[in-house]
Amino acid sequence: MKEIDIIQQIKLGEVSKVQFKERILDNYDIGCELVAFSNARGGTLVVGVKDKTGSVNPLSYQEVQETTNILGNIASENVVPAILVDVETISVDGGSLVVAHIKEGVNKPYHDNRGIVWVKNGADKRKVFDNAELAEMMTDCGSFSPDEAGVRDATIKDLDENTIKTFLSNKFEKVLVRKGLVGDAFREISLDTVCSAIASGHDGEKLLRNLRFIRPDGKITVAAMLLFGKYTQRWLPVMTAKCICFVGNSLGGTQFRDKVNDADIEGNLFHQFETIMDFFTRNLRHIQVGDEFNSKGVLEIPYTSLVEFTVNALVHRSLNAKAPIRIFIFDDRVEIHSPGTLPNGLSVDDIVVGTSMPRNMFLFTNAIHLLPYTGAGSGMLRALSEDVNVSFTNNDRTNEFVITINRPVGNQVNEKSNQASNKSNQVNGNLDTKLGDSDTNLDTNSDTFNADSDTKLRHSDTSLDTNSDTFNVDSDTKRPKITNKQRDIVNFCSVPRSSKEILERAGVTYHSKNIQTYIMALVEAGYLEMTNPEHPNASNQKYRRSKK
Repeated sequence: MKEIDIIQQIKLGEVSKVQFKERILDNYDIGCELVAFSNARGGTLVVGVKDKTGSVNPLSYQEVQETTNILGNIASENVVPAILVDVETISVDGGSLVVAHIKEGVNKPYHDNRGIVWVKNGADKRKVFDNAELAEMMTDCGSFSPDEAGVRDATIKDLDENTIKTFLSNKFEKVLVRKGLVGDAFREISLDTVCSAIASGHDGEKLLRNLRFIRPDGKITVAAMLLFGKYTQRWLPVMTAKCICFVGNSLGGTQFRDKVNDADIEGNLFHQFETIMDFFTRNLRHIQVGDEFNSKGVLEIPYTSLVEFTVNALVHRSLNAKAPIRIFIFDDRVEIHSPGTLPNGLSVDDIVVGTSMPRNMFLFTNAIHLLPYTGAGSGMLRALSEDVNVSFTNNDRTNEFVITINRPVGNQVNEKSNQASNKSNQVNGNLDTKLGDSDTNLDTNSDTFNADSDTKLRHSDTSLDTNSDTFNVDSDTKRPKITNKQRDIVNFCSVPRSSKEILERAGVTYHSKNIQTYIMALVEAGYLEMTNPEHPNASNQKYRRSKK
């Protein structure tokens, strides 16, 4: 570092990565500064500058020698584990400045000689007491892998066999094809039979152990629960997403057009992905392309970009942060808030040019067999290659990574027209049955929702009364529209489900009327199909999402 550089830095003042000290008077205080730098992204300590005023008070030759020795002692005695400090001197008028460079630590979390962990907080520092924050530090330096941690009390019975079969069919496709286990032949055999075909003598539990989804101590890993869990949020309640479509452009708004119920999005990562993409599809506008009146419309924000951004949030979120993914649609933009800042020292500039350093490596290398991404680290580049106006924010203060996608100007909702329509189109709890008359393309068929009425609207379809679940004809697809609960069932059947499983998902009793309402109606509408259509009443009959 040259004199002109340090003088320029002094003029800019203290920041999170640069601290000034006139002299080293308190070894413990300096030790805390070094701990905070080591637990963050590193930093620089300049001795010979008053931290209050920024004025320079150079050190004499003897003071320089004493200061460099003291810094070395502090780094080895007041920082645990000990660190190395790169010290240099800068000649200035009247003497010298001592500049100590502290690298980001590789053995986080570091603590002082009293056992206190410190991190940077702006230009200052603070103590750390939260175990989740300590776990994030350990994850950052590779000494802890939260996706390979055990889920307390969970067993293999808490994993969905059909989802595991789907995973195995993709991961070991060549093996299964060679043995003729494809199509109906694959769907009809048990999980243990599939595992035995992949590895002779292996049942489901043994193969999952070999694939590291079950730990040596018998615990189910977090990655297994996220990928295959029947009721993932029972064990990992914050591993979910909140999806809200607001009226206007303020996060503090109290009116919204659509909101995904917690119960609707709860499930494994594939179910969450499907639910989020469905949320985007029904709330973003479709733009007609081509000259033909009936030409197929495309989303105002490229679908490919939305897929990549959504997968990025699901797979690369911090598993230590006790917060859900948050997805907001405003009139002028879409925001995707992923818990945890960029890992391993990555910056926004790094990801824009395609640098990939997965946070949850075990989850990342296995989710590729259930979610639509290549695993080559090219997702962001592929998303940015589309015609999309996007910005990224690595927010240390809120501990989240935010993707903001600006909606095309010509397709933004006019706020004045919204305000005018709010008076006449707001939906109250007693207007549930009139939703079908709205002219928007939302599944809930409402322009605006009152926050108080949402609960009533979302629970109105739990009744056995089929009138509340009546289909409306969609002129674009020629298929009936469905309610949110029915759409959740369709997503739930991404793998074959029995009628009992489907009705349990719907939260209703096993009754012929409910089978007609929640299953057969979707089969007749073309959303679901039978796994054994030749024998509709077969005891092993299951239902899966239609591929038509």
